[in-house]
Amino acid sequence: MTYKNTKLEAEGAEFLVLGNLLVNGVAAYKTYTNMPGYDVIATNPERNKSARIQVKSRWTKKATGFLISRFDCDFVVFVRLNLDRKVGEGKFFDPDYFVFPSAIIAKAHRSGKMPKVILKDIHDYQRYRDNWGLIVSFLADAPVVSGSQTNRRTTAKRNSRS
Repeated sequence: MTYKNTKLEAEGAEFLVLGNLLVNGVAAYKTYTNMPGYDVIATNPERNKSARIQVKSRWTKKATGFLISRFDCDFVVFVRLNLDRKVGEGKFFDPDYFVFPSAIIAKAHRSGKMPKVILKDIHDYQRYRDNWGLIVSFLADAPVVSGSQTNRRTTAKRNSRS
């Protein structure tokens, strides 16, 4: 059995995720060296917080899951590229994006010779479709880092009064 070389499609999926983050107002960067466990970094510089994102893609609309063996990330975005249109058939489909916290993926993980996650193993997996807000919320959930001693003292005084 021969396998289709999908390296270019996988790179394209990473850029699609990057673009979706940017249009959702999230500063993000593609890692240009092969970082084990993640492909994109999303940041919130005001809160000094980042999210490591691993991108997994499949080229077919019929894909029900994806191979994964590492969980050195905060999120996994599964992209169904929907490129399986046959020549001569007219309709193209937009890619499908599923934004999962890595803990959800780790729970659904099937180990073995080809470690993978099957979507139906994730309770209510459709709620993760296009759920970029999970990453936005993750990046917003941190105390503001201040460079000013005065601001730190003022914040400490306010907190002690509460």
